[in-house]
Amino acid sequence: MKIVNEPRDLGNGTVEPAHVVEHTCSSCGYDVDEAELAADTCSDCGEPLNLNQSVSIQVTTLPSIFGGTM
Repeated sequence: MKIVNEPRDLGNGTVEPAHVVEHTCSSCGYDVDEAELAADTCSDCGEPLNLNQSVSIQVTTLPSIFGGTM
Protein backbone atom coordinates (compact mmCIF):
# COMPACT_ATOMS: atom_id res chain seq x y z
CA MET A 1 0.00 0.00 0.00
CA LYS A 2 1.44 3.34 -1.03
CA ILE A 3 0.36 6.53 0.68
CA VAL A 4 1.39 9.67 -1.23
CA ASN A 5 1.54 12.87 0.80
CA GLU A 6 1.84 16.17 -1.06
CA PRO A 7 3.96 19.00 0.37
CA ARG A 8 2.15 21.43 2.61
CA ASP A 9 2.87 24.70 4.35
CA LEU A 10 2.47 24.37 8.11
CA GLY A 11 1.94 28.10 8.48
CA ASN A 12 4.92 28.92 10.69
CA GLY A 13 7.51 29.12 7.92
CA THR A 14 7.92 25.34 7.89
CA VAL A 15 7.11 23.17 4.89
CA GLU A 16 6.33 19.48 5.29
CA PRO A 17 8.02 17.87 2.27
CA ALA A 18 6.28 15.56 -0.18
CA HIS A 19 6.77 11.96 0.89
CA VAL A 20 5.60 8.45 0.03
CA VAL A 21 5.04 5.71 2.62
CA GLU A 22 4.95 2.12 1.30
CA HIS A 23 3.91 -0.97 3.29
CA THR A 24 4.89 -4.47 2.13
CA CYS A 25 4.77 -7.97 3.61
CA SER A 26 8.09 -8.74 5.32
CA SER A 27 7.82 -12.43 4.40
CA CYS A 28 7.41 -12.12 0.63
CA GLY A 29 7.60 -8.40 -0.26
CA TYR A 30 4.00 -8.30 -1.53
CA ASP A 31 2.40 -4.83 -1.67
CA VAL A 32 -0.46 -5.17 0.83
CA ASP A 33 -3.74 -3.24 0.73
CA GLU A 34 -6.17 -2.04 3.40
CA ALA A 35 -8.23 -5.27 3.35
CA GLU A 36 -5.12 -7.33 4.06
CA LEU A 37 -4.19 -4.96 6.88
CA ALA A 38 -7.62 -5.54 8.44
CA ALA A 39 -7.33 -9.33 7.98
CA ASP A 40 -3.75 -9.27 9.36
CA THR A 41 -2.77 -11.93 6.79
CA CYS A 42 -0.86 -11.61 3.51
CA SER A 43 -3.04 -12.79 0.63
CA ASP A 44 0.05 -13.65 -1.46
CA CYS A 45 1.96 -15.97 0.91
CA GLY A 46 -0.68 -16.60 3.63
CA GLU A 47 1.69 -15.69 6.47
CA PRO A 48 0.58 -13.55 9.43
CA LEU A 49 1.15 -9.95 8.41
CA ASN A 50 4.40 -8.40 9.58
CA LEU A 51 4.94 -5.13 7.73
CA ASN A 52 8.00 -3.50 6.27
CA GLN A 53 7.69 0.26 5.94
CA SER A 54 9.64 2.32 3.43
CA VAL A 55 9.54 6.11 3.35
CA SER A 56 10.89 8.28 0.54
CA ILE A 57 11.11 12.03 1.03
CA GLN A 58 11.26 14.55 -1.80
CA VAL A 59 12.94 17.92 -1.39
CA THR A 60 10.44 20.37 -2.84
CA THR A 61 11.69 23.73 -1.59
CA LEU A 62 14.97 25.08 -0.38
CA PRO A 63 15.28 27.48 2.53
CA SER A 64 16.46 31.01 1.88
CA ILE A 65 20.25 31.24 1.83
CA PHE A 66 21.87 34.46 2.94
CA GLY A 67 25.52 35.06 2.37
CA GLY A 68 28.05 37.65 1.55
CA THR A 69 31.29 37.95 -0.28
CA MET A 70 34.51 39.45 0.90
